Amino acid sequence: MGGVAGTLLVGIVIGQLGIAIDSGIRSVFFALFIYAVGFQGGPQFFQALNLRSLNQLASSFVMCFVGLLCVLAAAWAFDLDRGMAAGLAAGGLTQSAIVGTAGDAIGRLGLSPELMKSMQTDVAVGYAVCYVFGSLGPIIMVSWFFPFIMKWDVRQEALKLAKQLSGGHSELEPGQFNAVRGIATRIYEVAQDSKAVGKTALAIDKELSDPSLEAIFREGKTLELTDATIIQAGDRIAITGMIKVLESASGFFGHDVPAPDGLLVVLESREVMLANRAFNDLQVGTIYDRVNVDTRHGVFLTAVKRMGLDLPLLNKLELKIGDELHFTGSPADLNRVQSKIGYKITAATGADFIFFGIGMLIGITIGMIQFRIWGIPMSIGSGGGCLLSGLFFGWLHSVYSSVSALPLGASSFIRDFGLAVFVGVVGIGAGPAALVAIHKYGLTLFFLGVGVTLVPQIITFFFSYYVLRIRNPIEALACVAGGRAANPAFAALLENAGNATPVVSFTVTYAVANVLLSLWGPIIIGIVTKNAV
Repeated sequence: MGGVAGTLLVGIVIGQLGIAIDSGIRSVFFALFIYAVGFQGGPQFFQALNLRSLNQLASSFVMCFVGLLCVLAAAWAFDLDRGMAAGLAAGGLTQSAIVGTAGDAIGRLGLSPELMKSMQTDVAVGYAVCYVFGSLGPIIMVSWFFPFIMKWDVRQEALKLAKQLSGGHSELEPGQFNAVRGIATRIYEVAQDSKAVGKTALAIDKELSDPSLEAIFREGKTLELTDATIIQAGDRIAITGMIKVLESASGFFGHDVPAPDGLLVVLESREVMLANRAFNDLQVGTIYDRVNVDTRHGVFLTAVKRMGLDLPLLNKLELKIGDELHFTGSPADLNRVQSKIGYKITAATGADFIFFGIGMLIGITIGMIQFRIWGIPMSIGSGGGCLLSGLFFGWLHSVYSSVSALPLGASSFIRDFGLAVFVGVVGIGAGPAALVAIHKYGLTLFFLGVGVTLVPQIITFFFSYYVLRIRNPIEALACVAGGRAANPAFAALLENAGNATPVVSFTVTYAVANVLLSLWGPIIIGIVTKNAV
């Protein structure tokens, strides 16, 4: 069930005691939650809006739009009130943010306090009743139904895609690992007839291409290493690189030897945020070929993350602004590369509370703006406003690292704690009225939730496959999970794939769906006109 739905249900149980909590607490914590969601997804959201991923963007939009139509059709056919329709959307589409954006929109309808509370209770009830299958349905569709009807072996398709992205290299089975990708440091004693004798450290790095000279031990002490340092016979040198490449280094230098006492080789693992637009949309292999040895020597890319998810580190992986690049190398080498890529991600970086406050203020202000669609008065509310503001300031920080800082740990805490407090307060406020609504709508609402969960996935999958021509099985399934912003389904897909190949397509569609689905709350409240009785 997950912590969100669990907290809501516990809140409903505690609400039977008649505890009253000021609604302002709910609004504040929801605004914090939704701003953090936008801030974390900002870089990826704006990067997703490009022609290169147009078909995946269209798939995500179709999924969200069909989901909205299903909710509106159910509300019309079964005479659901605004609150219950929004709850159906929140649970059937498993988008917790709709509970907040819809509840905020209900609060601005000018209704009596009793009617407003009744419909906000219906939102919580609809969410609670529909959420369980809303989470389970995408798992079934992605991990079993679609692969079954299309006769796809997800694991084999993931292996094929990984081989394609890696330029022809095979992917390994679960439990296996590629030892040659491991980075190690070995000590070699330079022989009299070594090719390295008389050459500078930089010349050695250029000739070896991938391994890097890290230290020279001569006459009982470690030399101060510069690019111009000359290698002499009898030197003991520390070389860092991929294990496979190091195996051939003995033929270049001489035999490997134990590390001498007093030799210290300091390497660092560093996370760097990609901010240089020159590298945007370039493949890892292309960047490696374009960057000369003078720049890249001594630095090894060990992982790439996007939206907190590990991407497959393969030659044809396209990097995006906002990606987290994990490097290993000496501090001096890392500083040289970092200056050309972006900026260091560090937990020590403090939150920029000035921009955080400005972002929240702008978001709440945007949410107060009212407009009309086909004569229907609407506004996106403080939730939608803070989401848009968070997206902008998250993108702004990815471009200008000196402003709007909000460390990942801090934003994750604000997001998770804000949502937990929000749904807990909603559940407590729903109280006894929730049991009445569940008794009245329970079974009908559950089956409506099943329809809202399954129908958009089925329509979107075949539309994407036959119209948008997303034919690769892994990409097609990842688009289904991402278009629903369904993290449990994505986790199931990753498990079946056995590698990280679904991540790229998922992040594109997830970033867009997370925004669109959150905005459906006030739209549903504006279109559905029936109030609770």
